[in-house]
Amino acid sequence: MTLKTRTGSAERWLVLLSVCLAAMTMPLTFTGPAVALSRIAADLGGSPIELNWVTNAFMLTFGATLMAAGALADNQGRKRVFLAGLSTYVLASLGSMLAPDIVWFDVLRAAQGIGSAAAFAGGASALAQEFEGSLRLRAFSFLGTSFGIGLAFGPIVSGLLINAFGWRSIFLLVTALAVAAAALGLRTISESRDPNATGLDWAGAGTFTIALASLTCGVLQAPQSGWTNPFVIALLGAAALCLVAFVVVERRVRRPMLDLTLFRYPRFVGVQFLAAAPAYAFVVLLVLLPIRFIGIEGMTEIKAGQLMICLSGPLLILPLLAGQMARWIAPATICGIGLLVAAAGLVWLSLTPPVDIALVAPLVLIGVGIALPWGLMDGLAVSVVPRERAGMAVGIFNTTRVACEGVALAIVMAILSGFTAAELAAQGTASSADTAAAAQLLVTGNLGQTVQHLPRAGAAVLVQAYETAFGRLLMVLAAITVMTAIIVFLGLRRGSAPEHEAAPLPACQEG
Repeated sequence: MTLKTRTGSAERWLVLLSVCLAAMTMPLTFTGPAVALSRIAADLGGSPIELNWVTNAFMLTFGATLMAAGALADNQGRKRVFLAGLSTYVLASLGSMLAPDIVWFDVLRAAQGIGSAAAFAGGASALAQEFEGSLRLRAFSFLGTSFGIGLAFGPIVSGLLINAFGWRSIFLLVTALAVAAAALGLRTISESRDPNATGLDWAGAGTFTIALASLTCGVLQAPQSGWTNPFVIALLGAAALCLVAFVVVERRVRRPMLDLTLFRYPRFVGVQFLAAAPAYAFVVLLVLLPIRFIGIEGMTEIKAGQLMICLSGPLLILPLLAGQMARWIAPATICGIGLLVAAAGLVWLSLTPPVDIALVAPLVLIGVGIALPWGLMDGLAVSVVPRERAGMAVGIFNTTRVACEGVALAIVMAILSGFTAAELAAQGTASSADTAAAAQLLVTGNLGQTVQHLPRAGAAVLVQAYETAFGRLLMVLAAITVMTAIIVFLGLRRGSAPEHEAAPLPACQEG
């Protein structure tokens, strides 16, 4: 079945609602376990690495399979992949509620990531078939806003559910949303696929997945074993080799999963850097801040959730406004200014003491900065390839976004652990091996166990070391965000692919 567009039909807005409901589950799935991490650790146990996988397992499988899921949707049918992904997601979510230990929980989190990737890729590429021109930009702005709703209310809703019913209840909400999305999509989405599809690029999908998994595992293992450990070196080496193999494969296959020729266009490169920007300017904070607020500062889950609304609340409104602003202001300008604002917020946060009211303004500023480009991202991504290959466009852009989020989270946790260990070592209260182990416990928010591990240091010294390390980390993230803002602005300003390669999207083609 080829493309079908119901321009002027109210039914396509129900398609949008279905995809937005599915998309809303993903940030809820991401933020909920971060708020519940201390309770999950108390209930299921687990080492620092196993607790890190609570978040990273979802992000890794989501990022590693998203591009393949986009290609699969174009090949096998967007509706079919969307519904199959939601079914997998629901089963994995229900399984997570019944997980008997941390290992099973991490495995089921990985299954959630696979289901989410299929649902998002199938749903977003189906959505691209329903809307054209400026209406498509508007539709994808709503998609970005649905993410904002999940991010804004995820922490506080999770905190309320955890306090009332326990941490396992956070999976009931996402299951209900996924079931509603599937029921609506089953009735409203018309099946479509790329008529020129030639099958899934299995070699490309395999090499990319192994590369991303090896890199993430290596980065997570390094703080415990050391960067010179043979196992860590082997993992990072395997990641490099598989990445090279992926590039070779994609250059040779007739219908690649990732069209490498697109990287010749500055606009396409700018879009990929834009996709990566929220990873280290915003998304890592969705995990690190609840751990800090609850595990280190001793706040309740509800109080931490209220502060997190300050960070993600701007995503409720500003993405839609940015979509309207793009009619008069070049997207390159909106995106560049937004990232610079986020960088300023990161610097401000690094200088702010952990007092409730003092944290509000810098958190809001970071949220505002990220929200400005957020509503333009998906529309810009879809605009760089032909309409019939929208699945590939969604796959490339969101693979970059989610893969960078997973890798950035692993790297940032490793950096924070290193900074914290250096601060503890400067106190001279224990050996370097003991401080490294204590730092890993501390960055998972387990202050009580860290005190037992380093009784000579005391809780006050540990908290001070963590806060100093956290401030240094925020400055590093701010510097990276500034550099990304410059690259994104220059890339989006310098032109795009030729007309025969890019789908028309007027509001995003200017500038």
